Amino acid sequence: MKICRVSCLYNEKRLGQGILCIDNVHCGDTLEAISLETPFRNSAHKEIPERPLRGGKSHYLALWNNEDPYGDIWLTNKQPEEHNFNNTKIISLSHLEMTWANRRNFPALLVRILHKSKLRYYGKPDKKMIEPYQTFLEVADSSGTVSVIMWNALCPEWYKSLRVGLVLLLQDYSVKKSYPFRMQPLPVDPQIKLISTMEICLNLRDPPTNIIIIPEKQVKPEWRLPKLNHRFITRSELDDVPENYICDVIGILIFVGRVQRSKKKENREDFWSYRWIHIADGTSEQPFIVELFSTSQPEIFENIYPSTQSMTYFVCTQLKVVRNDHQVPKLLYLTTTNESRVFITGHRGQPYTNDTKVKNFIHWIKTRTDSEEVKNTVIGGYYPYPPVPETFTKYSSSVKVESLLTAISEVRKEIEDLQYREQKRIAIQGIITVIKYIPHASATENASASETPRGANQPSTSQAARRENQSQERDNNNKRHQDDDPMSSQGFQTAYTSLSPTKKKRIVQGPNAKQVPVPQPETSAQTKGCKPDMPNIFLNRESASASAAGKGRRPISDRWESQLWKEKKFALIDHLHYSHVYPESIPRKFIFEQRKFLTEQFNSQPAKYIPPEGRPPNLDDFKSARSLGHFEVTILGLNHEIAIDVAFLPMYSPEDLRTSQIDSLLSCMNYSCVYPQATPGNDSMASPRALASDIIKAASKLDKAHIVGILDICNLGNDKVEVYLHRIYSPTNDS
Repeated sequence: MKICRVSCLYNEKRLGQGILCIDNVHCGDTLEAISLETPFRNSAHKEIPERPLRGGKSHYLALWNNEDPYGDIWLTNKQPEEHNFNNTKIISLSHLEMTWANRRNFPALLVRILHKSKLRYYGKPDKKMIEPYQTFLEVADSSGTVSVIMWNALCPEWYKSLRVGLVLLLQDYSVKKSYPFRMQPLPVDPQIKLISTMEICLNLRDPPTNIIIIPEKQVKPEWRLPKLNHRFITRSELDDVPENYICDVIGILIFVGRVQRSKKKENREDFWSYRWIHIADGTSEQPFIVELFSTSQPEIFENIYPSTQSMTYFVCTQLKVVRNDHQVPKLLYLTTTNESRVFITGHRGQPYTNDTKVKNFIHWIKTRTDSEEVKNTVIGGYYPYPPVPETFTKYSSSVKVESLLTAISEVRKEIEDLQYREQKRIAIQGIITVIKYIPHASATENASASETPRGANQPSTSQAARRENQSQERDNNNKRHQDDDPMSSQGFQTAYTSLSPTKKKRIVQGPNAKQVPVPQPETSAQTKGCKPDMPNIFLNRESASASAAGKGRRPISDRWESQLWKEKKFALIDHLHYSHVYPESIPRKFIFEQRKFLTEQFNSQPAKYIPPEGRPPNLDDFKSARSLGHFEVTILGLNHEIAIDVAFLPMYSPEDLRTSQIDSLLSCMNYSCVYPQATPGNDSMASPRALASDIIKAASKLDKAHIVGILDICNLGNDKVEVYLHRIYSPTNDS
């Protein structure tokens, strides 16, 4: 980049240095080597606290959400200090509740922190608040538990230093009537009174609150402060836990999804950051599936990766159970609450280390060496969860959007309006007219070769259709050659690939449930034939012998096109091309030695530029945790004027052969999961390409049928958008 013109902007109401403005730049070619020096930074500048240059603000917000503490104003240096209680008058919470309305001055409170919420930012562009933050603490003494609200500038000073379990002496606070619509978390001890008529307010002024952390060694038994009671559950117990139950979990991370964002409210530019993770604890063949929202702990949220021997376990507290036993497949996962806290290091000294279930898990970890779970971990990629219900009626009642269906003419705007890493689920009507199988080996090549920037000019529909006709003829000729030559690149990669029928257990949500779509990594040759104590959640890909693959060879079709498409494709007024599968969409087998690179790829972009250490690897060089490849599906609008190309990425399990018959594309897409049949007289599974042929045959049975397609759309950044077909419904029979 070449800077051509700069200027200087001064604030005429203040003395001091002006702001350097870059007025004109010329962008050149991409450089192979990048200077490690950050522009406009020197040793003198580093000593000056970073503050916004304009706007009169005292701090920066986190880049991708407003709840994370960011910048040097967030202190971490508050330490416990011994206090002389001889001249300190202390009042109990229950006594304060009865007398606060008639008091002007309040005696000190001596309490223990039971819960700590994530930060809430309530700033507005037109408000003059300097640091508009608040956080809630649930504190208790022997007489009751109450909410404490920490306001504004006290949050940057104290938030990162306070943790659950600390004992506080609070002086010079204020009391007000509690907000009637706030739900307090469950008390840790049912015997302690829940005080909901008042709130304790802590401010930097009016009055200036005095907070002292009391060392644990100074805490006296006669104070009778409550102890923390955790609610740890094991994965084997989760199936019997009721909906909305609050629990704590401990385990090892076997899958860490990418960071995504969702709008807090439909028409506001305020986002939640979240990711999906899988936690295994050794008590069940299924993992905990957790929707992990940012808990105002960016140092943890942005640096978690699948477990290794050096990162043994992961703790998350105050999770809520989400379940629907009437949905097919059954819905069962955990989601974070306002009081959830996450721990991956620093377990020593935490109150939960004395819990019996925690001790049992730690014992299980210590007795395992080179475990299967650690060797077959996965990171990132598109993750189609939670699954939608089995009928469109149930789907309609489960979604909370202004408009249930999106017109196919509005899809482009929906996609272009997405913010960075924002993921949405929309429903469109149409007719499936084309489906084409793209083998795994060429999936990313196809994406890189056909990347289309958002908003880029697309070729006219008639030109695209004619090129498609010519391309189809070439594909058919190439396909005939590949089928005749088993050593051709595409034919070799697909015809000689199979899945192990007995290696993995199926992933279920309860004893009678259907499988959940979960990606699976490749299994190393050393692990073949071993039966792990706990299953890998991600199905493996294994190469069958040539002789086994050769048996039961059958004609394979890679593409189907309806007669309706042949008639209408030249007359379209618009054809949206969103079937590309980018490298960022593919879950990857986790490699500990490359943890920094992989973590960066599936995190949000950092707020500050971080120069790479050497030449970074290519994401395509990492093994995919998928094996079936993907499908390009063309959906024609009901009015036959607009079409859209989308991708479909099914997962498949070689288990439960009783349900292996694929009688319709609807049942296949119900779970984004395929159940292959064993070849008669042979124990080996059909190859992915043969399974793809079954899906294409199922699609052909929907010729001219009106369907409702559920699309997952996400802005990956760098002008990349993924659009994946999650499920299709037939509105005529509500299936």
